[in-house]
Amino acid sequence: MNDGVNGVALGVFVFFFVAVTAMGFLAARWRRADNEHSLDEWGLGGRSFGTWVTWFLLGGDLYTAYTFVAVPAAIYAAGAAGFFAVPYTILVYPLIFTFLPRLWSVSHKHGYVTTSDFVRGRHGSKSLSLAVAVTGILATMPYIALQLVGIQAVLDVMGVGGGESTNWFVKDLPLLIAFGVLAAYTYSSGLRAPALIAFVKDTLIYIVIAVAIIYIPIKLGGFDEIFKAASDKYTAAGAGGLVPAEAGQWTYATLALGSALALFMYPHSITATLSSRSREVIRRNTTILPLYSLMLGLLALLGFMAIAAGVKVQNGQLAIPQLFENMFPDWFAGVAFAAIGIGALVPAAIMSIAAANLFTRNIYKDFIKPDATPRQETQVSKLVSLLVKVGALVFVLTMDKTVAINFQLLGGIWILQTFPALVGGLFTRWFHRWALLGGWAVGMLYGTIAAYGVASPTQKHFGGSSKEIPGIGEIGYLGLTAFVLNVAVAVVLTFALRAFNAPEGVDETSPEDYTADAGDPGVATELPPATAAEASH
Repeated sequence: MNDGVNGVALGVFVFFFVAVTAMGFLAARWRRADNEHSLDEWGLGGRSFGTWVTWFLLGGDLYTAYTFVAVPAAIYAAGAAGFFAVPYTILVYPLIFTFLPRLWSVSHKHGYVTTSDFVRGRHGSKSLSLAVAVTGILATMPYIALQLVGIQAVLDVMGVGGGESTNWFVKDLPLLIAFGVLAAYTYSSGLRAPALIAFVKDTLIYIVIAVAIIYIPIKLGGFDEIFKAASDKYTAAGAGGLVPAEAGQWTYATLALGSALALFMYPHSITATLSSRSREVIRRNTTILPLYSLMLGLLALLGFMAIAAGVKVQNGQLAIPQLFENMFPDWFAGVAFAAIGIGALVPAAIMSIAAANLFTRNIYKDFIKPDATPRQETQVSKLVSLLVKVGALVFVLTMDKTVAINFQLLGGIWILQTFPALVGGLFTRWFHRWALLGGWAVGMLYGTIAAYGVASPTQKHFGGSSKEIPGIGEIGYLGLTAFVLNVAVAVVLTFALRAFNAPEGVDETSPEDYTADAGDPGVATELPPATAAEASH
């Protein structure tokens, strides 16, 4: 690692950062609506995005700085087990094809902005809606923090901010500046900012990966040498070579499956989905989003390349930025660093908007100020988006950077527990609302306690997300185990509650709502029916 600042790389990085910052503020003028003071406009971009804007937005949303930094870093440190991210993104698209169009239709019909809006409307339960909202906010916080870790990794490799002994304020000043810019244009432009910047972000990432997958192997003597160097390292470390050891195969499979089930439970995934203008846009996107999985498979190979290139770092999160620093000319290393940095800004913006929408619609409006106007909702959501980013910043400045991915995986354990209420509710109302709440509580409690008991070489608690599966004896993903317990409890409680004739909530949806499209009679196009009248005042 360079002792000083890489001036050329830093200059290129700053150029792209300034460019996307300008785009972020100009996005407020892009597709400007007549009424900007509603969550439909600020938080969902007016529900107006077409196929390609939605594709770039979802890609920028799902394939983040975590993708660019942590996935290859996991392969660099632990071997092929880090490839779990590739099969899970392959599994997820057939899954979402079955339920995302239904969620879009019913949300568009009733003006739902968040998943909790749907849960409240479908199950007639503010308590269950609150549980889903709180879970979404909790799960999103470490995910935003992980994006800031990605930016910090790039800054460290470029030599910006000083070493570990530098005054904390000076060391973290570049990250604080990046955070301030992110907060400002998100507040100003809402979802339109990351939607516009996503074009630049994804283009840069595709260029960097295309160049890296050709240029770096040529410099290292070809893929044969790369795989041999990686295999030798893993074998010497007792990691079983390039293939996960038999003892780790249950972990690999359950982590991939559990992650696939959890991905579109995250609030930011649904926010990007609901911003599209039609049901058909969602269906098209489930068929073309797998192009990102191809990119992810190539990206994961960078972990092997870092080993072959002799990259030595104490913090695995620095492995790929350091590989770029070592292998690329300074100017193209700057392009690669910009791709990672912008790859953090786009999802961080969407995540903070999604978390703010959950607070505003499902905590503030439901429990604090039921008569809030659309303008008041929008203002609260803007302020909360700032607070969410501040919380993530505090999180990343005080946490152990080497285990950032474990905190995000803990969020995955939590968010997976909302699956029965959300996806189950899209197809059936058989589950009793109180049973779903009980199952959620058991899943959350088990997953959190079990994760707390997992130790690692660097952490006494929350050192990972895998543990022995009760009754099977194999090591598996805690989130999936908690999910199975969640569903089992929900089923048992539903039978019990129905036997005692426990009161059902009121379902405000109807069967035809789940197949409605834009332009159908009675479908909301800009504002929820309940708030359209208020917006005219």
